[in-house]
Amino acid sequence: MLRSRAARLTVLSVAIVLVVALVATVVAAFVVVRRPLPQVSGTLEVAGLHDEVTVTRDARGVPTITAQDPHDLFLAQGYVAAQDRFFEMDYRRHVVAGRLSELVGQNEDALDADKVIRTFGWRRVAEAELAIIDPSTRDALEAYAAGVNAYLDGKAPSQIAVEYTVLGLQVHVEAPEPWDAVDSLAWLKAMAWDLRGNYDAELSRARVYASVRDVAKVDELFPAYPYDLNAPIVAAEDLTSATPASAAGELDLDDSGLQAAIDSANKALDAVPHLVGEGEGVGSNSWVVSGEHTASGAPILANDPHLGISAPGIWMQVGLRCAQVDEACPYDVSGFGFAGFPGVVIGHNADLAWGLTNLGADVTDFFVERVEGNATVRGDGTARIRARTEVIKVNGGDDVTIVVRQSVHGPIVSDVLDVDQVGDAPMPDGTSDRGYEVALAWTALAPGHTADAVLATATAKDASDIARVGRLLDVPSQNIVFATTDGHIGYQAPGRIPVRQTVRGAVPSDGTWPRPGWDPAYDWQGYVDPEEMPRALDPAEGFVVAANQAVTPQGVGPFLTDDWDYGYRAQRIRTVLSTAIARGDRIDVADLNTLQNDQRSPYADVLVPWLLRIDIDDAFADDGQQLLRTWDHVASADSAAAAYFAAVWKTLLELTFADDLPDGELPNGGSRWLEVVRGLLDEPDSPWWDDRTTPGLLEGRDEVLYQAMVTARLTLTQQLGRDADEWRWGRLHTAAPEHPVLGGSSVPGLVRSFVNPDPVEVGGGSSIVDATAWDASQGYGVTAAPSMRMVVDLGDLDSSTWVTLTGTSGHPASPHYADQLGAWAQGTTFPWPFSTAATQADAVDRLTLRP
Repeated sequence: MLRSRAARLTVLSVAIVLVVALVATVVAAFVVVRRPLPQVSGTLEVAGLHDEVTVTRDARGVPTITAQDPHDLFLAQGYVAAQDRFFEMDYRRHVVAGRLSELVGQNEDALDADKVIRTFGWRRVAEAELAIIDPSTRDALEAYAAGVNAYLDGKAPSQIAVEYTVLGLQVHVEAPEPWDAVDSLAWLKAMAWDLRGNYDAELSRARVYASVRDVAKVDELFPAYPYDLNAPIVAAEDLTSATPASAAGELDLDDSGLQAAIDSANKALDAVPHLVGEGEGVGSNSWVVSGEHTASGAPILANDPHLGISAPGIWMQVGLRCAQVDEACPYDVSGFGFAGFPGVVIGHNADLAWGLTNLGADVTDFFVERVEGNATVRGDGTARIRARTEVIKVNGGDDVTIVVRQSVHGPIVSDVLDVDQVGDAPMPDGTSDRGYEVALAWTALAPGHTADAVLATATAKDASDIARVGRLLDVPSQNIVFATTDGHIGYQAPGRIPVRQTVRGAVPSDGTWPRPGWDPAYDWQGYVDPEEMPRALDPAEGFVVAANQAVTPQGVGPFLTDDWDYGYRAQRIRTVLSTAIARGDRIDVADLNTLQNDQRSPYADVLVPWLLRIDIDDAFADDGQQLLRTWDHVASADSAAAAYFAAVWKTLLELTFADDLPDGELPNGGSRWLEVVRGLLDEPDSPWWDDRTTPGLLEGRDEVLYQAMVTARLTLTQQLGRDADEWRWGRLHTAAPEHPVLGGSSVPGLVRSFVNPDPVEVGGGSSIVDATAWDASQGYGVTAAPSMRMVVDLGDLDSSTWVTLTGTSGHPASPHYADQLGAWAQGTTFPWPFSTAATQADAVDRLTLRP
């Protein structure tokens, strides 16, 4: 009995020890994850301030900063950004400087990214920019950096971010180095890279050509913009600047040499991390409605940029206010900014609201270079290849040294990552004894004034100020829509846009295909004059819609690109607005919030009538088609028909194109593919419908439509269950923001679950106004989405609304890390107070920063 009791006591003692150890572990973990959370109330001393600064935060942690002068305003913004999001800032600066391996250690993907970004030289360009920007912008950047460093001073990494503690388990983590102005400028290069225009389409044309060997067939997969169906941003009669469009010439470039060089370049460029987003769905919606059609009698502006999803989200909400707004301190602005950069990128001040969408201008070209030794062929002579050595430090590993080479056109990207060289590819002149490389020409690799543009927008008051912003905003090229409190609405196209010469040949020389670097006729001929960039003020129809569609009617204005989004989102927005105006409705903020969440599918409008013509005799297989018969074409999260239709669309693309296209070029299902299929539906015997892997069988349109529906029914039965009525689009289509460093599958599940918010079911889809894009070649998960939503009423700024994807904080333990995600997923927004009285009334926390 005593022995038995002793045994029980021993077991109990062990259990107590284990419980105590577990509690201690939990307590320690609690302390570790909460240690970096910032002080948001009371008083703090901050080195470098001239005077006291007040920081109020609302219920979602959004800061409003009030200061006596611009220096203190931007210093405090840097301090607050570092409080909430320094690890995100530090991660970004390591990426854009090609130093990611220093942060995360020995990782093949990180090293590949470093090699390519060192080849681009983003930080080198940023260093050159610092010398040419306006002195007031430089002052703002340096004040911001001083604020960041004031926060970092004296703090151990574990006090700054929990990510450093986790990384410290595998690599050596030192105190972060001081922030500087160049760190902020270099971030703009990453933004420009992800929003650079037709780069992907240019590569894709070349790669597809290698498979189909027919320029005309390639053109069928890149159809012309449907001007007769989807209107451009600005009508010809509303343009206040218009020049004839430049003609597209042609180029004779041998396919085999082109393909080998492009494949090499593609491997390298795929290694670049995407900090803003990539691929199908990266775009935006914005529109502005004149006050003659609104309930307030003043313009209303809406914007929701479609970017990659991440945790934390891309944007940081902030208000920046001078205590006394005057010439010496002109800032009174609120909106969405980037952690790591001063000012507000999208938002409004007391006089003007503005929104941005990606213009998509063609600002990159690939030049295939003939290489002889350390030179490239140029006409009858050669041009020296410049070279420099870059040393990449690897945390916990050996340094890696690379040689970066640059032709007259730009960095040579085809040999950055140990890829095979193109030594014997034949070219038009029949030679094959030279090497071939690919250089990238990109407007962002020349120093520019985008930083000036960001700060100039914050104090803009009218169309002339926005025109000045347009002259400064070199990259990325963005559509600017704007509205003023005195009743004007307008549009401005900015950007540094290359001018290309017309050259006759087998394929166009307009930038849609790679170019022969050895022929100077294909060199850029300068840039479009900023005064010739399209703009409009108070258009006759009473609204402007800019959603990545064509900017001007065909043949009007400077040549910007031929690779537009195909305009289905834009046209749906136009239809809803013009219908409301025709009815005499008075549009308000709630109406535009509703329109931002519109889930009408243009894919269904095009394809469902054809699907319903197909006879399906089997009752089980017919269940899916029956859903389509009563569907309203709205891709809501709870829609069974939307789930089935998505599976049909995915299967249809695979059945139609997988046998013809090379790996990596399968259809992503975006607006281009909708336009391709729309054209093919009228060609029932097109060769594209036939499956080349079934010799002896010749499939046509109706057979493919039938197989797509039957296969989709079987696929969803396995994924969602036998009862088709119980399917839901949201079960397939989830938004899952992921931490950029600790959120991946190689990280332990406990850590992933801590840093990654729970996935949320959403409706919408690609080329739908509620643009939760998905890649049909991969799966149904959201790849890009509205990164924020805002609606601004210029008649009552305090009645405006906003929401961001996750939350304001970058600390996973913060209540504001993902406290807006649920509202975002449901399509709801929060009040956006602006006036001093309203922001004070909305304040939950108040922090005073003292010198």
